Amino acid sequence: MKKYIFFLMAITLTACSTVRVLNTELADNVDLSKYKTFDFYRLRASGDTISSVFEARIDLLKEAISAELVKRGYQQKSTNPDMLVNIGVRIKEQVQTRQTDWKTDGAPQYIGQRNYSWKSEEIEIGRYREGTVAIHLVDAIEKKMIWKGVVQGVAPEKQNNAQEEIQKGIKTLFDKFPAQVK
Repeated sequence: MKKYIFFLMAITLTACSTVRVLNTELADNVDLSKYKTFDFYRLRASGDTISSVFEARIDLLKEAISAELVKRGYQQKSTNPDMLVNIGVRIKEQVQTRQTDWKTDGAPQYIGQRNYSWKSEEIEIGRYREGTVAIHLVDAIEKKMIWKGVVQGVAPEKQNNAQEEIQKGIKTLFDKFPAQVK
């Protein structure tokens, strides 16, 4: 019986993915087969909002994107690539709330004052960071976007979870990429 419960929990956890693709778009009249190589735009970031793990997480993103592009037959090349990859990242702290309810939160024990009232309200139950990654593939010669994709998910706090979550998110996004895995 315990094996079945464990199996059911494993299926439930894998089915409830925290990663979702918000948007993908291929530019009009683009033939992805004419592109053979890619590289990344040089990253420019500054300000006090840059965390100590920012560069490490960007490197993880680049590794995951590279792996997905290589699976599809593209090669990374630092001199004169056909495509350039532009990465945009936004991290936002979110507040998780729940609605109070007369049934679940219980009726008040003392209602002695005349002007007492009970009302439902939102109460905070947790905080988490949500990350959005936008990837633009740009024709290196014409400087025109040829494909874009946006993926969103919960940003892991621990570094050891980051690599797995980033790879899962980028793979989910590239599952919508028009060029198939070779």
